[in-house]
Amino acid sequence: MVSLSTARRNLSTSVRTTPPATAPMWFTDHMLFHYQRCRRRVYLDSYGDTTLKDPPSDYFVKLREDSAEHRTAMLAQFKPLQRPVFERNNWEAGANATYQMMADGVETIYRGVLTAQGPGDVRYRSEPDVLVKRAGESWLGDWYYVPYNVKLGKKPKPEYQLVAAFAAYVLAEVQGVWPETAWLLLKEKQYAVTLGRYVPKLQDALDDCLEAQSGVLTAANPPEVFISRSRCDMCPWLGHCYQEAKAQNHLSLLPGVTKKRYPTLVEMGITTVEALASAQPSHLAYSLDVEQMVTEKMIFQAQANWTEKAIARLHKSRFPLTPSDVPTTDIELYFDIEAAPDKDLIYLHGVLVVNNRTQEETFHALVAEAPEHEETAWFEFLALVDSYPNAPIYHFCPYEAQTVSRLSELYGDGGVNIDHLLNRFVDIHKRVVEAVALPVESYALKHLARWMGFEWRDEDANGAQSICWYDDWLTTGDRTYLDTILRYNEDDCQATYRVKDWLVKFAQPFWQ
Repeated sequence: MVSLSTARRNLSTSVRTTPPATAPMWFTDHMLFHYQRCRRRVYLDSYGDTTLKDPPSDYFVKLREDSAEHRTAMLAQFKPLQRPVFERNNWEAGANATYQMMADGVETIYRGVLTAQGPGDVRYRSEPDVLVKRAGESWLGDWYYVPYNVKLGKKPKPEYQLVAAFAAYVLAEVQGVWPETAWLLLKEKQYAVTLGRYVPKLQDALDDCLEAQSGVLTAANPPEVFISRSRCDMCPWLGHCYQEAKAQNHLSLLPGVTKKRYPTLVEMGITTVEALASAQPSHLAYSLDVEQMVTEKMIFQAQANWTEKAIARLHKSRFPLTPSDVPTTDIELYFDIEAAPDKDLIYLHGVLVVNNRTQEETFHALVAEAPEHEETAWFEFLALVDSYPNAPIYHFCPYEAQTVSRLSELYGDGGVNIDHLLNRFVDIHKRVVEAVALPVESYALKHLARWMGFEWRDEDANGAQSICWYDDWLTTGDRTYLDTILRYNEDDCQATYRVKDWLVKFAQPFWQ
């Protein structure tokens, strides 16, 4: 593949490639998308035992339904749409049918099949959601086509843009001219992909994919497992890969061992938790090109996991927290929010009030039983926390504080000094990661609290499931769903309390 300007010149004088007589080895936009996140995913999708896949979660089903609704809404602007007719999975027939529609000048083509010759026996295949006819010169005549892809996301993620560039590239091979852009129809906007920027990236990605995945395409050994929570959470192979990683005690299960850092660790011969636990921080920092405090945290983490003990992150022999960093007072508040990002909605402010004098605990659920009640729930929350003006407000990660700032701008402060309120907020997650390394795979609330002995009453409860339950509540009016959300939120507040209590007890010897 060549640069965009050169490709335009070359394609304008070349001829369409004749498909090979033997069965092609397909490389698709679907494979390219997943390869950018995990090359192992491509292998498992091609050759893995499908019985090992995780069943789809309620949240995954919801996303699929939301995506279908978004797709329908976006495609409405292109009516009438015509779709090529061909036997299922007969991709060459699909490509021929699509080309015939393009040659006939059909205005909008839905899910057309575009193919082009890749290196060796590899054939490229792209199926953009819509091909739209435009006036201009091409092999087809005085018109050409532009690809549109529908994505549920709000932002034009790099992998979205790369797949759009791939569609433009294969389309250029078919029609003999590059489209001026490739379009993404996102949730909140229509985005034009800058092909001049992404075609070189596509070239590098295809070269890397085909070289690294040549074993995948011939059913050789699978790529090495690597667990990356941010990328793996929605993958149907997560359970299978996790079990394999767990059996190997793989380094990727350690917080701080990122996909970018891992190859360097392997080059250094650090392939086990024990080896990382014994590494020298300064040498590791130089090799990874990071500050030494980063590698010190990594080594502390490996030592905690290897010994299965909590380890204080001492700095110059001093514990990094003081009692004022984790205040214990007569009254303490523990705060957790439930939100529905698809609705841009905060539907629950949960506050656990802990009275250390009387040993009483009271949970307050300030809930928007309908989306239009969000403002009411907000002011109820403000009134509650303002009635305890001196109590610290514990939360887990910055989201709660960020949301309070945003809602105050949206609805007002109800007479409450928001700056003073936010000064009472204490992010217990931040305090934990500053002060201690724990033998856990993640510093998410569930991992920490469960290591400390806390359990949620509903095993399948999580933030994503809560969103589904709220949708079910709105749809059915069955209060069981709402009650389950409140129980889950209360458990999150109780878990935050447990983490704070554990941290204070752990820190006591260092404060004496």
